[in-house]
Amino acid sequence: MMKIEDFCNMEKFENIMKNWATSTGLATVAVGADGNYISECYNFTEFCIDLTRGSAEGCRRCEKCDQEGTGVYSCHAGLVDFGIPITLDDGTVLGSVIGGQVLPENPDDEAFRKTAEELGIDPDRYIAALHKVNVKSREEIEASATLLGDVINMYVRDCYMTMINNRLLDKLQTGIQEAAQYIDEANDNTNKIEHFSSRQRILSLNASIEAARAGEAGRGFAVVASEVQKLADGMSATSTQISSVLGKLSTIIHELNA
Repeated sequence: MMKIEDFCNMEKFENIMKNWATSTGLATVAVGADGNYISECYNFTEFCIDLTRGSAEGCRRCEKCDQEGTGVYSCHAGLVDFGIPITLDDGTVLGSVIGGQVLPENPDDEAFRKTAEELGIDPDRYIAALHKVNVKSREEIEASATLLGDVINMYVRDCYMTMINNRLLDKLQTGIQEAAQYIDEANDNTNKIEHFSSRQRILSLNASIEAARAGEAGRGFAVVASEVQKLADGMSATSTQISSVLGKLSTIIHELNA
């Protein structure tokens, strides 16, 4: 399973989360695809964490909201929460930023007292914690959640593409180094071909001389000597062409490898 921590600078990731939480006053935390926290928890409220989730029934209802809630949504306790997926460009889900824990309007204390009784929570303590919760308009909450989701997703995708590009560059560099080695080996082999061609010319010359000495009896030998000479000339011409191409390739490859 790919993890955000594998390719992101988590210190910068954390700074985005922290600065957003400080500027908006909304609660937030980032979780990986496995559901584990990958950032600090910011602005978590006593109302939500200690009291609502601290009760058995409240925790059950909260977990149901966590599983079903997407985007900006109202939780069972009357607050507004959000869940924004963290994805790559191909749709791969790497985690999410969740939070909220904010009121969309001034609360009705009596309604929350009834909720406290349903959850088995001391109503007076519940109301006292409720009055510490920030109040934001629905538009402000949606805009803030969308902004955090966009910034986090852009950062994560940028980090991912940087990792992919670095891997490609590493492979390209390795490929260039290997190509440079192959070209050097090919140059060596071409030099050997040229050496063989020179030896064949000498052999052909010697054969021609011996054929001339043998006169009529050496006519067949002279034909062979002529063919050897042609082969030597052909090998020499091919070797020269190969050397020319390899020279150009070598210049380009070694410049890239510098």
